[in-house]
Amino acid sequence: MSERTIRIGMLGCGTVGAATIRLLHEHADDIAMRAGCRLVVTRVAVRDPGRDRDVALSSDVFTTDGVSIVDDPEIDVVCEVMGGVEPARDLLLRALSNGKSMVTANKELLATEGKELFDAADAAGLDLLFEASVAGGVPLIRPLKESLAGERVRRMLGIVNGTTNHILTQMSDHGSSFDEALAEAQRLGYAEADPTADVEGFDAAAKCAILASIAFNSRVVAGDVYREGITGITSLDIADARRMGYVVKLLAIAELDHGEISARVHPAMIPAAHPLAAVRDAFNAVFVEGETVGQLMFYGPGAGGDPTATAVVGDLVTAARNRTTGGRAMGCTCVLERRIRPMDDTQGQYYLNLHVADRPGVLAEIAGDFGHNGVSIERVWQEGAGDEATLVFITHRAQEGALQKTLQELRESPAVRSIASVLRVEGEEP
Repeated sequence: MSERTIRIGMLGCGTVGAATIRLLHEHADDIAMRAGCRLVVTRVAVRDPGRDRDVALSSDVFTTDGVSIVDDPEIDVVCEVMGGVEPARDLLLRALSNGKSMVTANKELLATEGKELFDAADAAGLDLLFEASVAGGVPLIRPLKESLAGERVRRMLGIVNGTTNHILTQMSDHGSSFDEALAEAQRLGYAEADPTADVEGFDAAAKCAILASIAFNSRVVAGDVYREGITGITSLDIADARRMGYVVKLLAIAELDHGEISARVHPAMIPAAHPLAAVRDAFNAVFVEGETVGQLMFYGPGAGGDPTATAVVGDLVTAARNRTTGGRAMGCTCVLERRIRPMDDTQGQYYLNLHVADRPGVLAEIAGDFGHNGVSIERVWQEGAGDEATLVFITHRAQEGALQKTLQELRESPAVRSIASVLRVEGEEP
């Protein structure tokens, strides 16, 4: 019996797309053995067909017409690595309506329009695979959906954006300012010319929404995720954290508590002994906590063409095998309706750095603002300098809304000159 060929149409051929094509070519025999069929890229949609992409494809494979690829009856699987919501959404829906299996790395699309896409895939009985959408080459989506299908995941805590982690590593390890570290990340290719999606937390929020949806079997979209970026992090924050035995990281956190989902992305101080504190540069790591399995950690390169391409190719192998056997991967598991808990109703610990008037009774006044809002202080210390003092607090776990009320009162207090910094603290109190 001759070996069956599965024909792949690519939408996009940037860093990830080109790396995917090279991997399929260089490992063709191994991939064919594992898939039970040969995978061949036959058409590629790009903006500029004349650009050199260092791939072993003839020029006539490239086109600017993505519709012609998803409509091509010879194409079996469509691989979308173009990014953005449109025209990717319309192309994927059209491909599914044409009976083609789908592989995508598009976290923005899945975190905003995922329901429509998954509903279409389920209705057609086709694969929509997306391992590469979160954490690059780190296997995470499939373990959550399949390996942990019998577990009740309660919490995820992770570093899911390599650009911001590189910036914070440079600030922590080398004393760089935020602007210096960002410029270095751009020079190395970690950050785009417009780094907003990374440094303001949009990228991490999209990934957090995808992970929360899978872990808690309920649809979470990017807009449900509370988001803060790292642009306000200063060298003083990094130094204060180090002095207290902490490291500052941008964390994605998703929790299930009493049937409600909390999803948020923000900078936080974590103890230097915590495993996530040792995750440096562009690496990603995600802690998954379950009732039975306890704690699992997934760690590895979270960005870059080659690592991400390994996840894309893994999905292509699954989709190709299913095309030849008539099988299908697990479809959408968002079958429950769970309330998204507002940020003000969440619980956490907090670090505050205040500049206050250096006079008797100030600490008692400020402690009163904490106390009548129900925020308990775990640690406090004071440093004086002339007529101004610095007060640093770490609270016990408290309600976010109560902390925000406390901050408003502190801003209005005549004893407080300024609130220099507020950061959340993770990984300490249970």
